[in-house]
Amino acid sequence: MKITPSILIIGCGNPLRGDDGAGPECVRRLIARGLPAGVAAVDVGTGGVDVVLRMREAEQVILVDACRSGRLPGSLVSLSAADVAGLPPSGHLDLHIFRWSDAAALANALGGNGPGPLIAARLVEGAAFEPGSGLSPAVDAGVERLIDALHRELESMVGLAATPPPSEAVVAMSRGA
Repeated sequence: MKITPSILIIGCGNPLRGDDGAGPECVRRLIARGLPAGVAAVDVGTGGVDVVLRMREAEQVILVDACRSGRLPGSLVSLSAADVAGLPPSGHLDLHIFRWSDAAALANALGGNGPGPLIAARLVEGAAFEPGSGLSPAVDAGVERLIDALHRELESMVGLAATPPPSEAVVAMSRGA
């Protein structure tokens, strides 16, 4: 029997493109630390439709990703549910170019009679998005600060009685599962 989390943390991005891997790396580290009951985390990579389907599983969603906003690399950017809901659509939908903001709008539109999940975003300012590179040092440090901030946020939301970290096999299965 599948248990639906009340809070779902979704890591977006491509770890093969440098700092774009901040979201998946954040999720990997969060899972390794352990999450409170009622909280789940999943790496959806760059799969836009997967993001929509995953969002519909939870009452609250926190998207984690890299961004390019002109801030210093490694800076954290927090968007509330109201901020995310107010983002304009990209203007086109393409299965190969599907922004998480478009996925959030679609998830809410598909919510049926209910309001859909509350969707917020926690972002790390990236610096290098070249293929084949890992996280830059500033973004790696930003991911650590983001994990600490998420743990504080979760503690205030649901308490932080973390479940024990899963085995490496479970962590590996969470990617795209």
